[in-house]
Amino acid sequence: METRKVQEVGGGTYTVSLPKEWAESEGVAAGSTVDLHAHIDGLLVIQARDREDGPTDPVRVPVCGEDPDWVEQALRAAYAAGTDAVAFESPEGVADEQRRRIEQVARNLAGATVAEASGARIVVRTPLDPSEVSVSQSVRQLSFVALSMHRDATAALTGEGAPEPADRDRQADRLCGLVERHVERALGRLDEVDALGLTRPELFALWGTARELERVADHAERIRATVAAIDEPAGPTLCEDFADLAEAARRVVDDATTAAAGDHDVDAAREALSRRDDVRERARELDRRLLASEADGRYLRVLDRLRRTAEHGGNVAERALRTAVRRGDLAEASGFDPDEAVDAPADSPADAGG
Repeated sequence: METRKVQEVGGGTYTVSLPKEWAESEGVAAGSTVDLHAHIDGLLVIQARDREDGPTDPVRVPVCGEDPDWVEQALRAAYAAGTDAVAFESPEGVADEQRRRIEQVARNLAGATVAEASGARIVVRTPLDPSEVSVSQSVRQLSFVALSMHRDATAALTGEGAPEPADRDRQADRLCGLVERHVERALGRLDEVDALGLTRPELFALWGTARELERVADHAERIRATVAAIDEPAGPTLCEDFADLAEAARRVVDDATTAAAGDHDVDAAREALSRRDDVRERARELDRRLLASEADGRYLRVLDRLRRTAEHGGNVAERALRTAVRRGDLAEASGFDPDEAVDAPADSPADAGG
């Protein structure tokens, strides 16, 4: 990093000199025109003309052998990295199983499409316009999907039916992948930050929230699988305890997501953390009861999933509080006036000692 002193010229205009090495490397000389981009996170970027982003060539991925797992891993990595296009190429031709895997994965990635397909080359493009993407809305939708999965999984546990999960697990992965993609792009592209309408700290907080919600969805899937393997249903009292605890865990996640991706409600974040602590205590008590009983040991696994669901919600709430600190919302939520605190006379040592 170099430091330059800002100077004022006639008419009240501020000027700053450009580093010579940068100017020469970008073809900028006296009389050249440059573009200035002011970004919402306080950055001012200087860009030489004729260096603006245009259509990019696909990232080339050589395909060797016939392993379909490799092409799936490469495609998911390219999507998450924020690339606009990726081309899978093989002189011997892309194998049929690899081709099917690429098409299947592309269908499950938001905005991705197979734009070109020949014997030796398959191109997947993601022509998403970031100005039409709402990261906050995607996180809220992910929360809805994850909690819906969780509600159905615990309904099966309490004998209220076992709805088919359909493709909601894939939908959760799809939404989380979309958030991750735009956060990755925002790390290297300032125009992405502006188009999304969020600062980098806000994007990072939403990415962290999405990761926690993805884990909530994973716990729901594992609860469903565990319950399906239990032959003997739980008794009425145990069913009621599990139902209440599952509902409390979901409330933690719901309140926390409201604070992190909704209206930044500090009270909702505090309530989520309080509920998280309550779930911890109730889970410990239920754990002791299960260990002392003859209930199927797999109920302990389900209990652990419920506890961890609440923990993930607590993590989201803690992120929301950190965001509130940066925004200065904590003082407003408490009604604290820092100006009054500064003006108020401090107690003398004698007064403090009684």
